[in-house]
Amino acid sequence: MMSLEKNLVISSSRKLNSKKIMIRIILYTFLIINSIIVLFPIIWIIGSSLNPGDSLYSSSMFPKNPTFIHYIELFTKTDYPIWYINTLKIAFANMILSVILTSFTAYVLSRFKFKGKKITLLTILILQVFPSFLTLTAVYVLLMQLNLLNTHLGLVLFYSAAQIPGNTWVVKGYLDQIPKSLDEAARVDGASNFTTFTKIILPLAKPIIVFLALTSFTGPWMDFIFQRLVLRSADKKTLAVGLLEMVTGQSNTKFTTFAAGAILVAIPIVIIFVFIQKYIIEGLSAGAVKS
Repeated sequence: MMSLEKNLVISSSRKLNSKKIMIRIILYTFLIINSIIVLFPIIWIIGSSLNPGDSLYSSSMFPKNPTFIHYIELFTKTDYPIWYINTLKIAFANMILSVILTSFTAYVLSRFKFKGKKITLLTILILQVFPSFLTLTAVYVLLMQLNLLNTHLGLVLFYSAAQIPGNTWVVKGYLDQIPKSLDEAARVDGASNFTTFTKIILPLAKPIIVFLALTSFTGPWMDFIFQRLVLRSADKKTLAVGLLEMVTGQSNTKFTTFAAGAILVAIPIVIIFVFIQKYIIEGLSAGAVKS
């Protein structure tokens, strides 16, 4: 009888182990397939940027005679450095302004009670449903009336305002988890609301602030629609607009140079993600817990 029970236990244990192994195999297979799907276009665009000539049709993923001539041409024969500096300036300015506006807005909605607070939160939530490109006409007319067309300032103001609803909701969810007793203790010691926020709450909210800064930076860096709408002159163009014009039209067919430019666009974002991924994960997970 004892031997039979022992055999049943061993049999069930083997079945459980085999089930775990099968699940693990399926999981790793799924991850490998997804990795291949993600990495394939990246490897292909890197290979294309190293191919001689201008056509992508004659390019190969692993070129026989790789060359860096297209990277050199970007900085010697095009306005790529100007586009890069313009994009960097817009992204950085938007990051600073968005962090200031969103963090203060989220702090007010998280810590204070006032008339219309629920309506404000509901409005912010609803605004996230509508894509920003639906406001193209309104934004164009507004910037034209303010004489901000073909200016980087107009783009920065638009990006900062457009990112407030979504970012405020995420940051507020994170701030809600910080005990309000800290605010009360600071007020007892005579600290103002501004001092409480900057000296106590803000250091504790570092993960979500870093996440906010990153999303605010990458938004203008990757955007094309609004930059194409607002910017006109050559000295104001950004990377997205300049690179597109490099491959549009009958005379612009420098696809391999375009590939080289696309690689250089991605490098800063990749570096930032590698160094602050800890804060990104913590900010995303914590900000989504409570709202």
